[in-house]
Parts: sequence; structure tokens; C-alpha cells
Amino acid sequence: MVVDVSVADGRVRVHRVVCAIGHGIAVDPGGVIAQMEGGIAFALSAALYEEITLQDGRIQQSSYLDFPILRMNEMPEVEVYLLPSPRDPSGVGEMGVPPTAPAVMNAVFAATGRRIRHLPIRPDDVADLGSVVGGPAATLATGAHPGRAGRPGANA
Repeated sequence: MVVDVSVADGRVRVHRVVCAIGHGIAVDPGGVIAQMEGGIAFALSAALYEEITLQDGRIQQSSYLDFPILRMNEMPEVEVYLLPSPRDPSGVGEMGVPPTAPAVMNAVFAATGRRIRHLPIRPDDVADLGSVVGGPAATLATGAHPGRAGRPGANA
């Protein structure tokens, strides 16, 4: 997974996510792509916003008014590449979830030089950094290389 980010005014913004998945034969390539996009959106919410806080042993958040999630206007461009594979068809589940937050954290580190080791990223984690735009370094920090991926629906 590859993530491009920028940091400005104490906020991390994800601009682009590139994901490659080797899942076996895709019976429904569009469904696989949609599943990956949904998992990525879910994971971005966890990485950027979702925090549960306690006060006197009680959870403070009661609804989405005080437990923010990623909004549609914050969703980055997502590219999903289905890698050709002779393996039998299988479910993809939430394969987009586990690598997303680490990829975001690596992109933030590549862009800022600051390693953040908790979720979500809080404004005070990056507030003193000013404005920084990620780029090729942020992309390479994930250890993935988008040029090696297949094309969407290539194994349909």
C-alpha cells in the first residue's frame, strides 16, 4: 500500500492511496475493488479521527457528533490494482484495513521526519511542523512500488 499525505495547520490530509491485492481469481472484480475502498475508508477514519476517551470510567463519545469519522469530502483518491493469480477464488474481507494506518504513519514520517506511534494522529502530534507536503519519499516509505501492480480487473 502506498499513501501520499500532506501536513498543514496541525492536520494530516491523505491525498492518494494505492493498493495492490493478490487474492486469487476475481469472480466480481468490481466487488473486490469496492471492498478494498471501503476497508481503506474505515482504516483512514481510525488513523485520523477515531479516539475513545474515558472520564470517570465512562466513554465520553456518544454519537458521530463527538466521534468523528472520515467524511466523503475527505476521502482520498484510491487506486486498487488486482494482481493476476491462478489461486482459487476466495473472500477478500477487510484486507484493506490492516496496512492502511501503518502506511499513513510511514508517509507522515517520510514527509515530516516525525515518527508517531499511536492512533489516531492528534493535531498536537504535527501542530509545530508547519506545512509539509509528502511526495515520492512518502510513497517509498511504505515499501511498496505501484509500478509493479497489475491493472484493475486484469484477472477478471
